[in-house]
Amino acid sequence: MKDHSDRSFRKNIRSTTFYWAGIGILAVGLSYSAVPLYRIFCQSYSYGGTISAGHDTSKVSTMSPINRKIKVKFSADTAASMQWNFKPQQTEITVVPGETALAFYTATNPTNKQVVGISTYNVIPFEVGQYFNKIQCFCFEEQMLNPHEQVDMPVFFYIDPEFDDDPKMEFVNEVILSYTFFEAKPGFKLPIPSYVKSHSVK
Repeated sequence: MKDHSDRSFRKNIRSTTFYWAGIGILAVGLSYSAVPLYRIFCQSYSYGGTISAGHDTSKVSTMSPINRKIKVKFSADTAASMQWNFKPQQTEITVVPGETALAFYTATNPTNKQVVGISTYNVIPFEVGQYFNKIQCFCFEEQMLNPHEQVDMPVFFYIDPEFDDDPKMEFVNEVILSYTFFEAKPGFKLPIPSYVKSHSVK
């Protein structure tokens, strides 16, 4: 009787261990697959602080600056497998909603091989994403650097003057623009879900 109970106990322990191990593996797998899908979804709909793609730049010629200054800080990161040196040329600039602004990042390939990268980006606070408009940007496009090559990458943008009409933006005086570069190996493509394909990714 005791042997039977011991066998049942050990069986239950193994079953519980396998169950939790399976849950852990599933969670890790979902987290890795969710990241690119989340980035693309957010990039198209300005969720999570990601800047929308495909803005109508014709608004640039008709918008009027407002009497308010916003400090934009710049951040640069690379994925663990990415060997580039990537950094902003300026730590921060002060902008006026309704006026265009220009900033630069620098990317350097310190290796002895050709490396292709692709970047994603977002803004903090997240709610500012819907008002942060890029006119020219290097994001979501493959960038190839030869061995020891260095390039300057411009970001031409503006903050929509409607930013000032949003009560949630009343106390927002500082914005962080953040880019992250990943290595785009041969055959690598950003997974764009069908519900996003109608939106231009620029």
